[in-house]
Amino acid sequence: MVIKRTLIIITTTLIATANPITKPSNRLTNSCLNCHTKQKIPSELIYRRYLMRYSTDKKMQKRILAYLKKPTPSNSIMPKQFFLKFPMKKRLDINGSILERDIKGYLDYFNIKNKLKVSNNSLSPIPK
Repeated sequence: MVIKRTLIIITTTLIATANPITKPSNRLTNSCLNCHTKQKIPSELIYRRYLMRYSTDKKMQKRILAYLKKPTPSNSIMPKQFFLKFPMKKRLDINGSILERDIKGYLDYFNIKNKLKVSNNSLSPIPK
């Protein structure tokens, strides 16, 4: 019985993480994610670092916005060694509201909670 429950939990988690609910906007994909992919910058790692340090979307948005307006190693969440391997981000000349919307899209795309959402119909009670 414990094995059945464990298998159901693992299967449900794998299905949920394999099908992310949110999809990035075209601008977010073209402006951010394509560059991160080409340069092999680990976006999920960066998201997790922000999540661990700031814990709320509002705080993460504020810190990412501050970094994108003035990208310096001291303004970044990444350790200084990160910039030995990856290039420093160039300052973005994008309207503030557009930049805020893209940051929100970035956070939504990598949000762990979105990847763990499962519909109530897919979870059936385990027979005793």
